Amino acid sequence: MDTYADLVFVGGQVVTVDAEFSVASALAVTGGVISAVGGRDDVAPFVGPGTRVVELRGATLLPGINDSHLHGCAFGMASPPLSLDLGHPTVASLADVADAVREAVGRVPRGQWVTGHGWDTGYLAECVRDPARTPSRHDLDAVSPEHPVVLYSFSGHATWVNSKALELIGIDRHTVAPPGGAIVVDGAGEPTGLLHEGAQALVQNALPPLSRQERADAIRSTLRTLAGLGVTSYTEPGLGPGGDGIMRGALGTGTLDVYRRLLADGELTARLGVLLLPTAMAGTAEEFARALGTLGEYGDTDPRRLAVHGVKMFADGIVPNKTAWMHEPYVGGGRGALCVGGASDTERTAEIDAMIRCAHVAGHQLGVHVTGDRACDTVADAFAAALAEHPRPDARHYLIHGDFLTPHSMKVLAAHDLGANMNPTIKWTVADMEEEFVGAERAAYAWPYRDALDAGVRVASGSDAPVTDPDWRQGIATMVLRESKAAGRVSGPEQRIGLAEAIRTYTIDAAWQDFAEDWKGSLEPGKVADLCVLDGDLLGADPHDIPRMPVVLTVMDGRVVHDTLGD
Repeated sequence: MDTYADLVFVGGQVVTVDAEFSVASALAVTGGVISAVGGRDDVAPFVGPGTRVVELRGATLLPGINDSHLHGCAFGMASPPLSLDLGHPTVASLADVADAVREAVGRVPRGQWVTGHGWDTGYLAECVRDPARTPSRHDLDAVSPEHPVVLYSFSGHATWVNSKALELIGIDRHTVAPPGGAIVVDGAGEPTGLLHEGAQALVQNALPPLSRQERADAIRSTLRTLAGLGVTSYTEPGLGPGGDGIMRGALGTGTLDVYRRLLADGELTARLGVLLLPTAMAGTAEEFARALGTLGEYGDTDPRRLAVHGVKMFADGIVPNKTAWMHEPYVGGGRGALCVGGASDTERTAEIDAMIRCAHVAGHQLGVHVTGDRACDTVADAFAAALAEHPRPDARHYLIHGDFLTPHSMKVLAAHDLGANMNPTIKWTVADMEEEFVGAERAAYAWPYRDALDAGVRVASGSDAPVTDPDWRQGIATMVLRESKAAGRVSGPEQRIGLAEAIRTYTIDAAWQDFAEDWKGSLEPGKVADLCVLDGDLLGADPHDIPRMPVVLTVMDGRVVHDTLGD
């Protein structure tokens, strides 16, 4: 041969994720592209003096994993050493959180902000024993009287601060929360230190913005983690003016500029898709349209390495805050609402319709954060209306999260070849906790993978990191088993899907979301060499064992970015 392969894999299970989900035993990579797939005889002619031959010894070779919803800069900022890890099982009580803050206070100068991420009342012992007990500034004041403390919940929809932070920000009993937000108060009307949804901006605006160096360090941290997990592509679902006030600007325009610099410097070890974020939550259609018109052009990079696909907007909140818009009331009352301008449901629906129409007419792909069933129906209908008024082939709009997709939503999405981006690791994390808000039956139904696939909806999976850890192996196990993290019990077995279907949501169907299924997402000759090697027999494994199967090799564009095969 004139050109020999750079890499050849033999002796394993090559899960191609092609149309037939065929399984081969060998694969060759030449110049960053898959050059052969089959058996040993098929790849033998590609072996030359400089070829690295990898004996898989029964290991599983998959397409590189595509996490289709992951806040890369925010995940890096929310991870040690840049932030305290307050997720379960690192902390299991309010006392544990206080201990972590006390230790951090002892390491930094007086007056410096202490930040943490990941607390979840569903895993804090005091809150589990007494559902009325919520985190409070008083839990933090004794360990940090002079250092302002800001602790982000795992979901990103609530922030917990101490009294020093409230003082510096200027929040007191007379402070009015922004539209779509809430400052939680005690029986005396005093702020407890909890802020929900849009009220979190009061904290964000008081924090110093991230420097370029901090952004770069956070992204580099994320890239290292993802390489170790076999993730070769991910979507940053919202970078732009609307993110300038979120996590010190981790979701702001400056982060996209840093990504472009890292790409130019050869440091981007995963492919990146981006949705721009014109406005934050609680905006109006007029504000959205105005901001949309100011977004810059980002067509000067290799679209296979960094591509801006469209824009993101928010339709409602989340179930644990009772801000997801539901058809039926929550346990204890209330139905939530759309998180846009307007004094009534009718007015807010009109605002959502106008925002979606505006972005659609401008030619953008739309990813809409939406969780409640009534909000899902509203957004799906708005997609359909925009397409009917302004036909556009292959728009590929999609619902982000879609916790409570209804049969109506699914029918509309499938009819227009639109998608849903679901989060199985969130299901694993909050399945039990959601019962107290929506009851056991609705909680079990949440993230209805089986119904969505059967309806013909294009479904991709993502972690929503830093909401959950970007571990696709747990995501696969959750889709197949529907077991919850807290109790290990099954939640909605009728929504289980098969292993092959679950793998597709992290590979070829995620590539579809990126308009890239013709060149990535499966192991076929001519496609890019994005690869993940999992130690062991994935197809024959007990699903409970999948999260513990090590990723031993990751290849992106033919370049090895993670390798523990020799360890």
